[in-house]
Amino acid sequence: MVPGLWIMTARTFALNLLLLGLATCRPHRSLADDKNSGFPRAETFYLGGRQWGEPSTFNPLGTPGWPISTMNLLYETLLMYNSLTGQMQPLLAESYAVHDDSVEVTLNPAARWNDGKPVSAWDVTFTFELGKKHKSLNIAPIWQYLVAVRAYGEDGREAAQPGLGIQYPRRVVFQLNPEKRNPLVVLDALQAQIIVPRHVIEPLLVERGNDLDEFKKLKFEQGAVSSGPYRLFSSSSEKIAVVRDDGYWGNQAYHGGKRPAARYIVHPLYKSNDAFSVALRQGRLDISTTFVPRIWLKAKKGVRSWLDQEPYFLSSSIPMLLVNHKRAPLMDVHLRRAMAFAINYKDIRELAVSGYSEPLRPGIILPFGLERSFYSEEDAHKYGTWFDPERAKAELRAAGYSSLFGPDGELLETRARDGKRLPTLYVKSPTGWTDWESIVRIAVKSMRAVGIDARERFVDTSSFWNALYEGDFDLIMHTPSTQPSPSKPWSRFEALLTTRDFAPLGQRMYKNIGRFNDPHAPGYLPRIDELLSQIPTLTDDAGRLAAYRELNVLFMQQQPDLPLVYRPDTFYEFSVKHWSNLPSAANPYLPPLIPGDRLGTNMLWAIEPVTH
Repeated sequence: MVPGLWIMTARTFALNLLLLGLATCRPHRSLADDKNSGFPRAETFYLGGRQWGEPSTFNPLGTPGWPISTMNLLYETLLMYNSLTGQMQPLLAESYAVHDDSVEVTLNPAARWNDGKPVSAWDVTFTFELGKKHKSLNIAPIWQYLVAVRAYGEDGREAAQPGLGIQYPRRVVFQLNPEKRNPLVVLDALQAQIIVPRHVIEPLLVERGNDLDEFKKLKFEQGAVSSGPYRLFSSSSEKIAVVRDDGYWGNQAYHGGKRPAARYIVHPLYKSNDAFSVALRQGRLDISTTFVPRIWLKAKKGVRSWLDQEPYFLSSSIPMLLVNHKRAPLMDVHLRRAMAFAINYKDIRELAVSGYSEPLRPGIILPFGLERSFYSEEDAHKYGTWFDPERAKAELRAAGYSSLFGPDGELLETRARDGKRLPTLYVKSPTGWTDWESIVRIAVKSMRAVGIDARERFVDTSSFWNALYEGDFDLIMHTPSTQPSPSKPWSRFEALLTTRDFAPLGQRMYKNIGRFNDPHAPGYLPRIDELLSQIPTLTDDAGRLAAYRELNVLFMQQQPDLPLVYRPDTFYEFSVKHWSNLPSAANPYLPPLIPGDRLGTNMLWAIEPVTH
């Protein structure tokens, strides 16, 4: 046998053994709770709220469950966004730079896969190019903003393909599309997209004819090559567990050689918010992201939140009622503004969400935190809406609507200018999402009180998502662009207002779900799209402020959707019974995120077990 051929065959044989393990091995399933198993309580961190049933796969290109669905425990991102400071922090990448025509990233030379191979620019280019080839992947939409993603060696020359004798390149250049220049979406992707190992994933895809559906049949349950501080340990219908990788490259690179405090992280699989709440009070959970009502009552049980008084959590997103602009009479701006003036936002804040919100202000720029500098109280007062039933009735009269009430004061019907009865407007929301159900009931009660014929319609979750994206609703609950990111507040405006990829009812739309401002219809407002395109290219603070103010005024004037309340992108409740030094407003060394969720992963090197 030719020596070189033998070497390649041996490598192929070893790779096939690894791939066979990925495809067929299942993790250990014999562990019970910590009192009767190998999960010592002082070494085990229990978290909840990220998984509600046994995951069907841990394939990073599929629809994986925890811990793959949350970043940076097994697979990692290039950078991490700190929502407290607005800064990007390094992870796989040690630095980045934004240029006029590109965004450039340099990888940390210490970054390694857990099989010992370096994390290289080839892994990054491969990961992003998967989205170019497979449109169903979450990373695919970024390619409308990119021309290419290229790897470069230390000599400055492009390193297009891995090969013998070539050192692993560390520099990646994201070449921006000059027709849609938008570095904001690239920065978002750098802190949101997990990087996968090319040397493992590519051969698996090639073996399956680059058929992504066939590739997704691999479960990746144990022995998967990843770069993060933990590895999958076990999975069952009761819990998922990961175990610390003591050889993790980041221990030395970022934490002075220290290992994460928790040897195991376990996610129990409960069926309801109440079950997670009880587990927190009992100390069976150390942290959770579920909605826990009246959290101040749990303090005596050792349960804490980010703040110890209202609003208890850091608000970063805006749940709202999306309005279907393709259904009469909802294309009438007077009706939409009447709805906005009708809703009792104080009741929503105090009764539906337990006070977990700052008071709502007009528009969709957060009037606090990092977005405060773009918010204008003058504009809000001049153009905005707030709870004012008399103003709501005035808007209805301006449009020629009249309302018929019964002798008991109950609304019977709403009539148009021509005297014909308007159809009842139904507000869709998922059954069982208790905080949303409460919000919808208050909104409906408020609208009916001023003479708008609205009703609740709670549907099962699968029906809800289909209705949302296909436009099968009058009004529907949704929280657009939830996570804090480098692109805020632009990405929130874009999620609600962009007319790119505009589609008729019945076809799926993932942005501008209410189909506002149809570019092919009379009354199209091109200035909105112009501002959405312009803002990502602006580099001066004054220009950004002026553009955001104008865009927010247009939103308030048109009232295309109905903001209802503020809330965190993820709830953050923790117990102090078994672990100490968790981040809080009094100890804000990290944002309020659970371990494994973005920058929250760094908590694992700071927490300490409580000695009893």
